[in-house]
Amino acid sequence: MAVIVKYVVERNGEEKMTFTSKADADAYDKMLDMADELFELLSKSEVVGDEAQREELSLFLAQNREDVLCALGAKRKPTPKASKKKADTPKEDDAEAA
Repeated sequence: MAVIVKYVVERNGEEKMTFTSKADADAYDKMLDMADELFELLSKSEVVGDEAQREELSLFLAQNREDVLCALGAKRKPTPKASKKKADTPKEDDAEAA
């Protein structure tokens, strides 16, 4: 008999998502918390009048929080590191010999 551990994220008595990893469940729960806060913030504005659109927008912003933080200037966008292999780059001595 196998024992399977499942982590269930629940909101207002409704199952939202099931995970096998506690870290993934916590991250998803945190994202939902952010979406709830963003929904409340958007509710104070008349820019997005429809409740369904506010909910969809708040979830989108929470799911893309890293990009939002970069856009707001609160965080720097990560720059891809260029990894150079020694075999790929010719040495100056080798280039002069040719």
